Amino acid sequence: METDEQTAVITGGGSGIGRATALEFADRGANVVVADLDVDGGEATVDEIEDAGGDALFVETDVSDPDAAGAMIDTAVEEYGRLDCAFNNAGIGGEQAPIDEYPAESWQGVIDVNLVGVFNSMKAELECMQEQESGGVIVNNASVLGKVGFATSSAYSAAKHGVLGLTKSAALENGETGVRINSVCPGFIETPLLEGSMDDETRTQIESMHAMNRLGTPDEVAGAVVWLCSDEASFVTGEALGVDGGYLSQ
Repeated sequence: METDEQTAVITGGGSGIGRATALEFADRGANVVVADLDVDGGEATVDEIEDAGGDALFVETDVSDPDAAGAMIDTAVEEYGRLDCAFNNAGIGGEQAPIDEYPAESWQGVIDVNLVGVFNSMKAELECMQEQESGGVIVNNASVLGKVGFATSSAYSAAKHGVLGLTKSAALENGETGVRINSVCPGFIETPLLEGSMDDETRTQIESMHAMNRLGTPDEVAGAVVWLCSDEASFVTGEALGVDGGYLSQ
């Protein structure tokens, strides 16, 4: 599937799943807007796209700020004329602790980025796409932890459950506007965010929670995102697509 001449915005595009998705869109011919708070990471993603002959730009963005999210979309439209696809991927892991010990500040930080950030981004994206004759596609990065709980990760799981609720509600609201909204629910993926939070014993334990007995790769999630944004998924909206190596099958 090709995305020639389309424009895609990727939040959290400076590393991991976001970078892999940005590269995948660019490889298929899309203009890519890479948004992230990590300036070095975001610019490195753009450099990699441009070195391969693609067209991309970086926008430093704090998605928890609604004005920044709006400016991100304004920049994309000013540069490329339209917005066809958006992948709301920016997120943080937060602290791991039982609910009764969970620091309120850390809880709020996770909610602000992982849930409010998706809301802010979607609001700006929908305002843009609803005005376009051809509509557009939004994909939100949820998680398997948006469908099940996980001890010591209450803030992350609560935020990702919320992302699924946002996705379904927006899909119902936009069924006839030409804008499709879906989410992906990755299992545990080989990303810097995950790798920095586990030792060898923990890694083995987490791998065993997947039917395939391994972690996923960013490229595997990127492929699912691009498919959801393609015409091949034209009758798919409100879906929470597991990309989880069988994690949710148990």
